[in-house]
Amino acid sequence: MDDRTGRFGKRPYYREKDLDRACEVMVRRLLQDKVGCVRFPLTTDELFVLVEQHVSDLDVYADLTDEGFEVEGATDFAVGKRPAIKVSEKLSASEGRENRYRTTLAHELGHAVFHDEVFQLRFASGDLLSDRGEARIVCKRETMIDAPQVDWMEWQASYASCAFLMPREAMSDLLRPLVVASGKLAPFRVGSETANVLIATVIDAFAVSRDAARVRLTKLNYLSDKPVAATLFD
Repeated sequence: MDDRTGRFGKRPYYREKDLDRACEVMVRRLLQDKVGCVRFPLTTDELFVLVEQHVSDLDVYADLTDEGFEVEGATDFAVGKRPAIKVSEKLSASEGRENRYRTTLAHELGHAVFHDEVFQLRFASGDLLSDRGEARIVCKRETMIDAPQVDWMEWQASYASCAFLMPREAMSDLLRPLVVASGKLAPFRVGSETANVLIATVIDAFAVSRDAARVRLTKLNYLSDKPVAATLFD
């Protein structure tokens, strides 16, 4: 697919279900190998191991202040090597920011898994920093879980971040009884009682922030911030 941002001639195209499937397979495989069963939440230590499996280096105590105040993570790509991930020390060293730390780790993992190939192809063509054979993506707080689709690279990484932490199939298994018990059809209006129950359930089951839970539920069509049409079940 053509890259309208101008960064690449062609860019990888992933449907949401492609990202969901790939992320969930990686998480389930890790859990089966490490703990012998699939259960959630994915702990921070387990997420750390998952990231390490896909990178050449992981630095979670990085000083990223030179990149800008809002930058909390970065992924470095180099010719012929796995990507390297850096996460700001202000996240990893603060107990009160563990949700943001986990989200940032998962977001940068999304870049490493889904975007290394396009950089390697560009390196091979000799027209992307060909004298150094390296490139960096820097990621700001506001795009970690919900980037606009026009920025396809950040959108894919933000979608993957939620998919790693809240896999689609696990979400479906968890929420199906609650949706049935409501006697209504999804999506539910953000702010409604049922929406709040779903958000609280996801926060508890997957150890994520309220914002991350809301965004994931919205992308999976459990919630909507638009008026919901009445149905025969209302």
